[in-house]
Amino acid sequence: MNLDDIKKLREETGAGIADCKEALSLSKGSLEKAKEWLKAHGMDKAAGKSDREVKQGLVEVYSHNGKVGVLVELLCETDFVAKTGDFKNLAHEIALQVASMNPSEVEELLKQEYIRDNTMTIDQLVKSVVGKLGENIQIGRFERIALGE
Repeated sequence: MNLDDIKKLREETGAGIADCKEALSLSKGSLEKAKEWLKAHGMDKAAGKSDREVKQGLVEVYSHNGKVGVLVELLCETDFVAKTGDFKNLAHEIALQVASMNPSEVEELLKQEYIRDNTMTIDQLVKSVVGKLGENIQIGRFERIALGE
């Protein structure tokens, strides 16, 4: 395990230095195994935050070629997290998912395969960001409007 590996793992995952060191140590220096460990570790962190109250967040607006429009309410605990790039990106990715897959409710959306990575669900995507940002994040509601429907 060297400093370059820690730096690379941190850049790719957003995990803390201590977590990156531990993941690399447990995976005997394998970046791929370390990423898997961090993913699982982030999900464990997410489970402990799911009962925290969410009163902040943002509404993401997405339009696909002026034919499909989506509004997504993504909630978090603090205004600070709502302003981060990771949170804003998650909101955008969820809006893209809704535009593409047209789920009827939040529970259905959470169970769907993520359109950019079919090895994970939207629920796992949200939990990975929870692990990275350290706050409870929930999809409040969404609306999809398609021209002519």
